[in-house]
Formats: sequence, C-alpha cells, structure tokens
Amino acid sequence: MAFSYLFGGSINKKLTAKSHNPNAKKMLDAGINKLKGLGVAMVTPFKQDLSIDFDDLRKLTEYLIENHVDYLVVMGTTGESVTLTNEEKHQVLETVKEVNEGRLPIVFGAGSNNTAQLVKSLKTMDLNGVYAILSVAPYYNKPTQEGLYQHFVEVANASPIPVVLYNVPGRTSSNILPPTILKLAKHPNIIAVKEASGNFDQFMEIIGNKPDDFLCISGDDGITLPFIATGGDGVISVLGNAYPKLFSEMVHKALIGKFNKARKLHYRLLPVIPMLFSEGNPAGVKEIMKMMDICKNHVRLPLVTISKGLKGDLAKEFERLIF
Repeated sequence: MAFSYLFGGSINKKLTAKSHNPNAKKMLDAGINKLKGLGVAMVTPFKQDLSIDFDDLRKLTEYLIENHVDYLVVMGTTGESVTLTNEEKHQVLETVKEVNEGRLPIVFGAGSNNTAQLVKSLKTMDLNGVYAILSVAPYYNKPTQEGLYQHFVEVANASPIPVVLYNVPGRTSSNILPPTILKLAKHPNIIAVKEASGNFDQFMEIIGNKPDDFLCISGDDGITLPFIATGGDGVISVLGNAYPKLFSEMVHKALIGKFNKARKLHYRLLPVIPMLFSEGNPAGVKEIMKMMDICKNHVRLPLVTISKGLKGDLAKEFERLIF
C-alpha cells in the first residue's frame, strides 16, 4: 500500500478493552491504522440500460489501486446505493473484492433509519473480506442525540467488523454533535467518524478531544487540506474517483506536514470540486470519468446526467488538469 509510513503508531484503549468482536480485536492487535489517508467513495458504473457495468467497475477498481489510494469505500452515497437492490450491492462488493485481491482495505456502506432492521441485517450480512462498515446517521426521522447514541451502540454491538460513523447532516437532517461522537468513540468497535457537517468548530471539538485511536476523516473534498491541518486523518473522497493520484499526493503531503507542497496541489484541484456537486453527485464526477474512459456517465433516477453547460465547464477543467 502506498505511503505505508503513515500507518504506524500505537493503539491504546481499544487494544485492552474487552470486545465481543474478534475481528475488530485482530485488526487492532495488528497495530495498523488502515483508514488514514485517502479513501475513495467509489461510483457504481452503469450501462445505457442502467444495469451495472461490471467491466467498468473492474477497470475503476484497478485504476484506484494503481494510483495510490489507501482504501476503497463501496456503496456509499456516491455509489448510488439507495437505487441499488440488496443483490446488486452484494454483486458490486464481490466484484471489488475479486479485483482488489486483498491489496487495500474495503469499507462497505451499511446504514438505515430503522435500527432493528439494520441490526438484523448486520448479523446475517456476508462481510468476509471487508475491513469496516460506514454507517450513516439515521435520516428523515430526526432522532435526538440520545437516539443517535443508542442507534450506533446497537449497530456497533451487532457488527462483526469495526464501524465508521458517517455524519452528513445536509443529507440526513440529523447532525451527530461532538459530545455524542466523543461518547461513541469510547465503544471498542467504533473506530472513526466521516465528518461532513462542514463545520470547523465541530471538527476541532472532535479532533481536540478524541482518543488517539479514533480517527476523524473529512467527508468534503474541498476542505480536506485545512481539515488535516487541524489534526484530521484524511478524507473519504468523491474527487478521488477521477484524480486519485493527485489527490492522494496532496493528502499525504499534508499528513506529513509538507503544507507548502500540499497547498499547491490543493489549489490546482480546487476549481473542479464544486462543479462535481453542482448538479448532483455522482453525475459530475461520472462525466469526468467518461472523458477519461474509465466509465460511462449514466446515473439512475432521480439523478440525471448533467447539463450541456456544466459538461463544457468540466471539459475545460479536464484539459487544464491534464497538464
């Protein structure tokens, strides 16, 4: 794995804490933090008839591995997971695992606003070969902080592998506040949070008070550099689908304190980032990936392909970033 020197370090409380989870204990005993750096929230390639394009999925997986990403995130928001059946999700995961051949850790999206249903599915889900699950805050039903806490404790107790919390209030209308995250960080099977609240006061409260063996990972590409500068541990990225090598270099320069070099890469990539989201994710990044011949630009409803004007703007950015 690229930049392996970043994965050292000691593990404290979670090595000694009793856990019902032998897989999590084994991971912690290894003393390796595999989710520091660049994770990519993989798109799901589709054919024109909107069936999954497994050939393009294989191509994408190999492209990401060859271009220095640190781990693969399967069936997150960017993977259009809400429009895939359970069978399709399983097929996507199995395909990525087949191509990956154990080279990189895999994180699999598993979240719901129905706690009991999610707990039941985690007890039967085939997570062999998966390093951790990414579990989004319950959406639509707007639980209290106590409800969020109890939900994630149930999820962590049920999961046979470690849990990464996913806080994205812009999508869920449910913000996991820092005191709740810090309380959950004490659970031996909760190892990180993907923080996409966009609130630096919130980020810094978590980073300044979290245990050493709990990661705070950015969920926003455009603020990854300042996020790392405050003590964050990396990013789970959309942009990385298209520009994994450039973005990985920026992330790792920042993580080792080479901010002058990281800053140059940050400002090189920054103009394209808002364009990726202006007409829906992953429609924007899929358009660039089409230009790169990695996959087609098809998305499933209710998402639609981007407008002609945005395609022109992205084409200009594509040409600029080639050189």
